[in-house]
Amino acid sequence: MLKALASIGAAFLGFLAATGHIVIFAVTALATGLSPPFHVRATLRQMLDIGYFSLPVVGLTAIFTGMVLALQSYTGFSRFAAESAVATVVVLSVTRELGPVIAGLMVAGRVGAAMAAEIGTMRVTDQIDALTTLSTDPLRYLVLPRLLAGLVTLPLLVVVADIIGVFGGYLVGVYKFGFNPEAYLARTEQYLETSDVVSGLVKAAVFGFIVALMGCYHGYHSRGGAQGVGQATTYAVVSASILILVFDYGITQALFAR
Repeated sequence: MLKALASIGAAFLGFLAATGHIVIFAVTALATGLSPPFHVRATLRQMLDIGYFSLPVVGLTAIFTGMVLALQSYTGFSRFAAESAVATVVVLSVTRELGPVIAGLMVAGRVGAAMAAEIGTMRVTDQIDALTTLSTDPLRYLVLPRLLAGLVTLPLLVVVADIIGVFGGYLVGVYKFGFNPEAYLARTEQYLETSDVVSGLVKAAVFGFIVALMGCYHGYHSRGGAQGVGQATTYAVVSASILILVFDYGITQALFAR
């Protein structure tokens, strides 16, 4: 019994220590942005990589998510003669929940892994130490631009994902189930509120920061050559995905709980 309690306590203390290291890492990186120099070009480059180059995978995922959601909603609501609610369910589900979460998970798989691999390779090949030798703060030059880019860019991606996801539901509703196009759009607009869109964008900003933070943190602290870089990449994607789901519940509870 004592050994079991000791192992549980050790795991809990390890979790707290890891959480503290991540928080200190994030705060230290953000604090470097309070004074010059500011690496604007590096930030814009990361925004292009996170945003523009992620558009195809996010858009493709969003349109099929909206289409499947419309199919499943119609199948369920038809049992209660409530087919007209399909448009409402699609737009609320996409803007509040599925748009931010799906975009966050896709970006975590694509961008988070790339960040961890890039920074991890720089760590194991001593390029980060070389930056320090050249009086360049690695956190300011490598980490801060990625954190800011994730924070700003993912909400823009989610706006696009919301539009494409709702359009996917529209295609299924109008061309498969025969809904009137004007009535479908009117139903979509009638029940969509500003708070629904804003809550999704708040989630997206948090998720973008999490993805960038996990990619940078695990890459920055990778050790052990190519194997260490591979482990850092895996840890970055898995931890970002789990944290996205955890924070998704927390933000939803905070914004919509009555």
